[in-house]
Amino acid sequence: MNNSFTSYLQYLLNPKYVNKGIKVALFVGTAIFFINHGAALVGGEMTTQRWFSGISSYIVPYLVNIHGQWSNRH
Repeated sequence: MNNSFTSYLQYLLNPKYVNKGIKVALFVGTAIFFINHGAALVGGEMTTQRWFSGISSYIVPYLVNIHGQWSNRH
C-alpha cells in the first residue's frame, strides 16, 4: 500500500486529529444536512436514501478536514 495512503488512514482514527475533525463535521455537516434535507425532515418525508445522503453530510466534512490536517503536515 502507498505510504501516503497509509499515513492518511492513520490520521482518520488518530485522537490528535479526530477531535477537530468531529467538531468540523458536526458544524458543517449540520448546516449541509438542513440545507439539503431540512424540509423533508420537518415534513416527515425522510426516506432511507435521504438518511444515507444525510449521513454523508457529516462523513464528507470529516474526511475533508482530516485530509486538510494530513496535507498540512506532509
